[in-house]
Amino acid sequence: MRRVFLLVLLLGVCLLGVGMVVLGAFPPEPRLKQIQRVLPNDRFAR
Repeated sequence: MRRVFLLVLLLGVCLLGVGMVVLGAFPPEPRLKQIQRVLPNDRFAR
């Protein structure tokens, strides 16, 4: 029973390591979105 647990744990750690390597080699592209905000003139009144 303990050997099965260690095998599953080792497999999970290996999968996590492979996933990190893949993300490091092929990072996801950033999603760029242009933001425009109109500020009222009252805010800058003197």
